[in-house]
Formats: sequence, structure tokens, C-alpha cells
Amino acid sequence: MLMTRERRRAIRTMRGWAIDVLQEAGAIRECEAHGWMQDRADPHAWERAVDIARGDPPAGVSPDAAAAEVRDVLNSIGDTCPECPPEGQLKAVS
Repeated sequence: MLMTRERRRAIRTMRGWAIDVLQEAGAIRECEAHGWMQDRADPHAWERAVDIARGDPPAGVSPDAAAAEVRDVLNSIGDTCPECPPEGQLKAVS
């Protein structure tokens, strides 16, 4: 059976490409309320993202450079949304 692989959509920056790969692997998610990216703290997803980056880097980018970009972007993303109140913190009722 002939298998085809869907092409990735065109992304203008390496950071944007890395975010797309991290989302595809399930390593990050978007805060539903504010849109900030959040690390899901899933080491298996991190590994999948690096494997995807190495296996399908953007044109003109080496597999090692693609994997490094994914790691750099992941390291720049926190596990909480900076706009959401910390868990357990209740809003004061006036």
C-alpha cells in the first residue's frame, strides 16, 4: 500500500517551526484563556519532538540544528501561564 505523509505547513521562523513540532508531539499546549504556550512536563513527548525534528528538519537545516532549536524553544517555555492566577490562590470577594 502506498503511504503518503502530509507536508507541514510553511512556517516563517525556526522558532515557529519548533513550536509546531512541540505541539505535534504533545510536549506543549496553549493556555485556553490567554494563548501562552505551556510545557506539559512529559519527557516522552520531549523525546518525540526531538525525534520529529531530526527526522523532518526544515529545508536547509541540519537534523542536529533542528533538534537544538526544538530544545532551545522548549527550554524557553514555562509550565504555567504568566497571566493565570497560581493554583490554590482564590480571588478576594469584595
